[in-house]
Amino acid sequence: MRRVVRLRGRSDAGMTTAEYAVGTLGACALAAGLYKVVTSEAITGALTDMLVRALHAA
Repeated sequence: MRRVVRLRGRSDAGMTTAEYAVGTLGACALAAGLYKVVTSEAITGALTDMLVRALHAA
């Protein structure tokens, strides 16, 4: 019984640090991919056209 209590009381501080590191890398990779898409010529042109049409409609 004491062994079970001792095992449950262990800290996984190293695991949480590793999980945060993997999560941060994943978020950076996603941000880099989104940046590539948003700054692509097709998306930039579409956003510019949409903005020009919105400003001329008013």
